[in-house]
Amino acid sequence: MEAVALNDQTPNPENADGPLVSVSFQKNPQHVRKYLEAEPKALGVTQITLSVFKISMSLSTLSNGFEDVTLDVIHFAGSLLVIIAGSVAVAAQNLHLPTLRACLGMQVLACAASVVGIFISFFQVGTNYSSIGCWLMKTNGTEQHTICQTLSTVLELYLAEGLLIHTALAAICATLAAYCCKVINCCTPMSKMTVITINTPPAQQ
Repeated sequence: MEAVALNDQTPNPENADGPLVSVSFQKNPQHVRKYLEAEPKALGVTQITLSVFKISMSLSTLSNGFEDVTLDVIHFAGSLLVIIAGSVAVAAQNLHLPTLRACLGMQVLACAASVVGIFISFFQVGTNYSSIGCWLMKTNGTEQHTICQTLSTVLELYLAEGLLIHTALAAICATLAAYCCKVINCCTPMSKMTVITINTPPAQQ
């Protein structure tokens, strides 16, 4: 909603023939506070928390040799990037313009890293499903079949959890980036405030 300011003033006698009402547009001084509408502290802390949890997942699979090392390293690096982005988002609450610009850049990078993580998670789900599926066919009708089914279910839930985390992080990064973009006017023009000036005629003596 566009802000409207009403200014009532006595005109200069030299401009007595001027209009009684004038309308002008000025920059809204509260425009930068739009960033706070995104709840950057809550979203930034959420980014950090989810990324730390994802790092713990990657470390557990790395230590057990459960997944491909390269993919886990990519997850690890992407999570570190999101942690930095979340920290900058919290710091940008001071509404300092350079910090907001840094926040926008970090959120864009973190969003890209999260999208890459989503694709990698999809790849991991397909790869592991194929390997487990082969094992299920080989053990079908044997006493190992129940164990195989249990491990397959656990693995699917584990990978789905990672996919969900990356999806949530991508959404949070996109939200914060959008609000940063609004504030620094790189995508949309700065909102202006309508100022209505009423020139009150001088009292006759």
